[in-house]
Amino acid sequence: MKKVSMLMLAVCSTIAFAQKVSDYKYVAVPEKFETFKEDYSLKDLFSKAIAGKKYIALPVIKDNWPSDAKNNYCNVVTADILKDKSLFKNKLIVQFKDCNNKMILETRGSSNIKDFEEGFHDALKQALIAVPVSNPVALLPASTNVVSDTSAIAANTQKSSPEPVATAVSSESGNFSNGKVSLQKIQIDPSQFILAKSGSSVPFAAFKTTSKDSVFIVKLDNGSTTIGYFENGNIVIDIPQADGRYSKEVFVAK
Repeated sequence: MKKVSMLMLAVCSTIAFAQKVSDYKYVAVPEKFETFKEDYSLKDLFSKAIAGKKYIALPVIKDNWPSDAKNNYCNVVTADILKDKSLFKNKLIVQFKDCNNKMILETRGSSNIKDFEEGFHDALKQALIAVPVSNPVALLPASTNVVSDTSAIAANTQKSSPEPVATAVSSESGNFSNGKVSLQKIQIDPSQFILAKSGSSVPFAAFKTTSKDSVFIVKLDNGSTTIGYFENGNIVIDIPQADGRYSKEVFVAK
């Protein structure tokens, strides 16, 4: 059938959740999408499409996964494509879930193309418009649990060779609080660490060293970038405000 995607009527609706798909680098793709009686080459099309958005598609079987994905499943978001019931259109739903089976993103696509394979391909392309390009936060270290456990992560803190970019204070893990939220500092490697809430698969803030001792580039969980530094053993983050100014947020060591 001649493709008429430029003329068809497409509807794409999206439900976004607090955690972002773009926080991830790895996407686990099932061998078969269970709600479809036939394959329709959806797996291949989906894998190529997300690769174009800088994600790395992984099979569900973990044997050949990269070590940073295999050692902590919370570094991987799981995708699925569901057939959406419709009498006159080819419709589908794309879902992304985290390691706790929590929905991260659900997006829908619809096509008027009657041929099943072409129609579902067209609907999938419409649904994937809503999927952002991968812009991953710092990956979590190895964990013995499927679900992220910050106490286990802290036990896996790496011992680094001496480098001038970090002070003795910055190389230690520990607990910090600003009076509203309690966080754990987890050293990823000599040049970066994260502040994470207990049980969360996405860091509250990811820190990377700069050329100045104890001063860091900080990526917050809302995607914004700022600076942070150590002050009297505490961690300080300059929090961006709506008016363009910055407020000083102090996380006191516990």
